Amino acid sequence: MSDARRRGLRWPWRRRDVLAGTLIYSSGDSLAALILGQFSLTRLAVLALAGGLLYSLEVPAWFRFIDRRVPPSRRPRVVLARTLLALAYFNPLWIARHLLFIEIGRSAWQAIDLGLLVTASRSFVGNVPLSLLGNALIQNRVPPRWRFFASALFSALMAVYYALSASWFGAS
Repeated sequence: MSDARRRGLRWPWRRRDVLAGTLIYSSGDSLAALILGQFSLTRLAVLALAGGLLYSLEVPAWFRFIDRRVPPSRRPRVVLARTLLALAYFNPLWIARHLLFIEIGRSAWQAIDLGLLVTASRSFVGNVPLSLLGNALIQNRVPPRWRFFASALFSALMAVYYALSASWFGAS
């Protein structure tokens, strides 16, 4: 046993989550970038780092918070509460940060302004029905061990949507 482990220090990331976050988030964004004709290795690297280091830490932590706050149940009120808590996390600020990572990866420094928040807000409103369904399934049907993986897959699909939403919902 290592000294750090004996002292109660723990590495905050799970290897499985880091791998899933790195591969899945960057794959979804890369597909979106290919569709938009904006693929670059820099963008791939930025999204891989965001997924592997940031999202793989904070998303599972939020899901654990949801489990502590509202333990799983089939009761409609609980299902709705868990779904809304997940949706609260993936809010316009989260989407704006994701769009910020995309712009950093594109080296599109001139695009980094408050317009990202406008785009993110429009995107959030536009995807509420799909997000409600996806988060309801993830929070109420997927076992805790696989929630981040399932969420990352759903987010990879949404990454295509978020990337395209910059064109569809972009501030004009």
